[in-house]
Amino acid sequence: MPINAILAGAIVMAAGVIALFFLRYWRQTRDRFFLYFALAFVLEGSQRLLAALRPVDAPDEPQYYVIRLAAYGLILIAIIGKNRRPPPDT
Repeated sequence: MPINAILAGAIVMAAGVIALFFLRYWRQTRDRFFLYFALAFVLEGSQRLLAALRPVDAPDEPQYYVIRLAAYGLILIAIIGKNRRPPPDT
């Protein structure tokens, strides 16, 4: 088994575990910030899985970067949304 496949599997597993952690925090707080981060890590893991299962001649094909762009866009939206909302009254 090539080392690239092992590393890709480890990255997919790590992204899945991180997504599950963010989903747990989202269930506790119902804050969209955690939901967006969970979705971003699901997208990142699925992109790595797709790249590992379907090797191509050119690894810089656009479809892989569109998925990453969507994941990073979700993270950016989560951060901007968290900073623009006023803090809840306590």
